Amino acid sequence: MNRDNSTVSARSRQGLRRREEYAQATRQAIVDAARQLFCERGYFSTKVDEIAALARVAPATVYAVSGGKHGLLNTLIEIWATAPIVAATIESIEAMDDPAAILRTVGATSRRIREEFGDIIRVAITTAPHDQAVFQSLAGATAQYRQAFVPIAQRLLDLGALHDGMDVNQAVDVFWFYFGYGALFTLHDDNGWSYERAEQWLCDQANCALLRNAVFETGSAGSPMPEH
Repeated sequence: MNRDNSTVSARSRQGLRRREEYAQATRQAIVDAARQLFCERGYFSTKVDEIAALARVAPATVYAVSGGKHGLLNTLIEIWATAPIVAATIESIEAMDDPAAILRTVGATSRRIREEFGDIIRVAITTAPHDQAVFQSLAGATAQYRQAFVPIAQRLLDLGALHDGMDVNQAVDVFWFYFGYGALFTLHDDNGWSYERAEQWLCDQANCALLRNAVFETGSAGSPMPEH
């Protein structure tokens, strides 16, 4: 009897795991479909029925799993805003003593985030002015993004690396100017620069704007125009 009960229990747990795995796979398929269609067609031009068709589920499943389009875009924004690389970068920087290396790390992380999540960021930015719920979600993500620069700026201040008179808040503003939403989109998407060259140029400019002893990767204070 005990053996029979153990067998039933094991089968029950296995069945539960399979259902959980199926539910997770279904949710991921819906999120992936929404990401693709939002980026290809725009948020407002995408219909739930189209997301369902691409994910190979019923429209009702999209609503049940995600709450519809708003819920899906919220999920995508959260995936970007809570990317583990941000916390890992901050932890790494807090152990660094070289200000120039700190800026290179920030530049590399900013580039990686843009490469991995730039499609989501652009959809959120273009949608937010026309949808209050998306606007609020983006505002929360933006606040979180800016907050990540605070311990980095504090580390540079503690190292005595910032320009005279520059405090943490001013340094965060400078970080946001070079590594926030606008700069990489402009240089890469609008101007056609490679991510590598854009990253290097932005690091050089941030170096000059932030550090009292600036060191340029390009080897000159003029930071020459990057090649495409």
